[in-house]
Amino acid sequence: MVGTGRDIAVGRRAAEGGNCLNQIVSFPGLGLEFHFSNVAFSIGAKPIYWYGIVIALGVVLSAWYACRRAPRFGMRADDVLDVLLVFLPVGIVCARLYYVAFEWEQYRDNPAEIIAIWHGGLAIYGGLIGGLIAIIVYCRAKKLDCMDMLDVYAGAVPIGQALGRWGNFFNCEAFGRQTSLPWRMVIGKGLDEAGQFGNHPTFFYESAWNAVGVLLLYLYSKKRKYRGEMVLLYFGWYGLGRFFIEGLRTDSLYLWGTDFRVSQIVALISVLIGFGGFVLNRFLPFLRNVSEPDATNQNHTEESK
Repeated sequence: MVGTGRDIAVGRRAAEGGNCLNQIVSFPGLGLEFHFSNVAFSIGAKPIYWYGIVIALGVVLSAWYACRRAPRFGMRADDVLDVLLVFLPVGIVCARLYYVAFEWEQYRDNPAEIIAIWHGGLAIYGGLIGGLIAIIVYCRAKKLDCMDMLDVYAGAVPIGQALGRWGNFFNCEAFGRQTSLPWRMVIGKGLDEAGQFGNHPTFFYESAWNAVGVLLLYLYSKKRKYRGEMVLLYFGWYGLGRFFIEGLRTDSLYLWGTDFRVSQIVALISVLIGFGGFVLNRFLPFLRNVSEPDATNQNHTEESK
């Protein structure tokens, strides 16, 4: 599932067309039609974008969920929030830098746009990599168990991802190639003129995949055998879905000078490390013994109140 030069051109045009003032998005096979602007409201002359609102809502719900679940992993809610204050800004900066690095031609002649994250352009894998490093460094500095902390956030992060993809909907981005499937989406046309073909709503595919991941990780956490198990499962699960969904998209980031989609490469690595590490630690006792959670950690039930 690699892209072609034509895919790259289409993807760039899609990214540049993300301004959805007075936009129409329809789902003709479902009989749905939406009229909206990507600006929710304005404070004075400052527009407030739906993209930012949706991302912020995802962060708030993820933080709430992480705090509720923290006792299950032997962590305090205060420590979880302290980590968030480091994880969040580092993750946002790294998500933006990752995106800009692979779309440098868009920003080379207009560097002021680099900070305009309200126009979209946050690459989740950049945020995950930066956030992962930030959590590990912070936990080591504060003498917190970084594996337990990562397990807490493994179940919370996909909540933000599931909601955050709807920010892409309001920005009219992160959609896929042409299709005639009943759930196809058509940008810029109402039901009366939509026609037979539209695009894969890949933003929704990934949102749904992450929502299922939240449920599966919650259910499996009751059987957790070792510290770090949940974060391995998260990376494996998310990488598996992202690999296939990315192959449908028209706005992928590409490895410089090649037709290889960066997110598919990272997703494949994520699957190998996530599921590979899970299997090795789960079924090889000599590995599991060094990372088993304390019995006291497993007995917390506060999160189920």
